[in-house]
Amino acid sequence: MQKRQLGNTDMHITPIGFGSWAIGGSNWVYGWGAQDDGDSINAIQRAVELGINWIDTAPVYGLGHSEELVATALSGMKQKPFIFTKCSATWNDKKEIITSLKAASVRRECEESLKRLKVDAIDLYQIHWPSSDVDLEEGWQEMARLKEEGLVRHIGVSNFNVEQLRRIMSVAPVASLQPPYSMLRPAVEKEILPFCKANNIGVIVYSPMLSGMLTGAMTHERVANFPLDDWRRGNKEFQEPRLTANIALVELLKTIGSQHGRSAGEVAIAWTLRHPSVTGAIVGGRNAAQIEGIIGAGKFRLSEDEIGTIAQFIAGMPK
Repeated sequence: MQKRQLGNTDMHITPIGFGSWAIGGSNWVYGWGAQDDGDSINAIQRAVELGINWIDTAPVYGLGHSEELVATALSGMKQKPFIFTKCSATWNDKKEIITSLKAASVRRECEESLKRLKVDAIDLYQIHWPSSDVDLEEGWQEMARLKEEGLVRHIGVSNFNVEQLRRIMSVAPVASLQPPYSMLRPAVEKEILPFCKANNIGVIVYSPMLSGMLTGAMTHERVANFPLDDWRRGNKEFQEPRLTANIALVELLKTIGSQHGRSAGEVAIAWTLRHPSVTGAIVGGRNAAQIEGIIGAGKFRLSEDEIGTIAQFIAGMPK
């Protein structure tokens, strides 16, 4: 996989990164159901073996558990991948999610992530959500201080709009933005991606396969049998009328992919990577086989005709 420079940083990352949301387990509100830790560790290690050189995680994924699994999986590796994690979302004793961009909270969360990840510095530290609009500048100033002190190497954000990016850019440069982006969620193409391109802000998109919908493995039966604690049960993309339309879209992706020896998921990921503003895509994997099933997207390129066919199909889908 040909590496790409991430924004204004000295990091050159693979087009695909390993996403650690799903492996956090089921003990929190946005869990994906029960998850075997051994499978999670194998998935991370297989991703690195296949050439992926960055891992994206967050404290809130599994309420600390995802970061701990990343540390376990990478322990003993001579050449470790870059580690990206986040702040601004934490939890209390009742496992309720709490959001804060106060300086003290940002620093405390960073220190706790360093301990869980067992590293001296975090390669990319990101504000997970602009949860407190009035505290954006305060939180970003503290992020800049953490960078100056060497506790983090680069600082970025996730889920910010253009106005919020402009506000914090006046405080300190923004290395990267992490927005949701897929063929079913293309909204960032209008304003956010062009802004990032113009300002040399790296873009690492999340949910390129829309939380598993576009992998090629989703069926009506599988959705009906989601565990009760799988957050996707409440997502409209997994409910009618979108569910049937999305599954039909996946059949098209399978047809396109089959002509190149690629899976529907690899087609979906490649679709996001086609955009010149996108540096990389975060791809989750709950076991090694899932990683093996998407790794080809790092080199795969869709033709203009194939991109047009996908666009025409999506235009006729229910809104």
